[in-house]
Amino acid sequence: MPALLAVMFLGMQAALTYHARTLAIAAAQEGARAACAENGTTSAAISTARQYVADTAGDALTSATVTGARTANTATVTVRGVALSVIPGWQPTITQSASMPVERITR
Repeated sequence: MPALLAVMFLGMQAALTYHARTLAIAAAQEGARAACAENGTTSAAISTARQYVADTAGDALTSATVTGARTANTATVTVRGVALSVIPGWQPTITQSASMPVERITR
């Protein structure tokens, strides 16, 4: 019975970690989309990613921090947070990044 419970908890933890990773990459992609627009900014990217996490993550991704950078060619957003844990004393850290080319007018 203890082995069965351990397998159940590990399976649940794997699912929670995967879900948190999915939320973090989705938030990073949303932020990168905001930054890569022709008139996009890094602050707009960070704001968009934070709002996405606030709207969708709930308890699945806590202590989320968002960083971003935009160069002439690339916009990058990174989301870090802690996944919900069912294993006492363990808090898996999630880090996901998304990069996209910056839109520009060419001739």
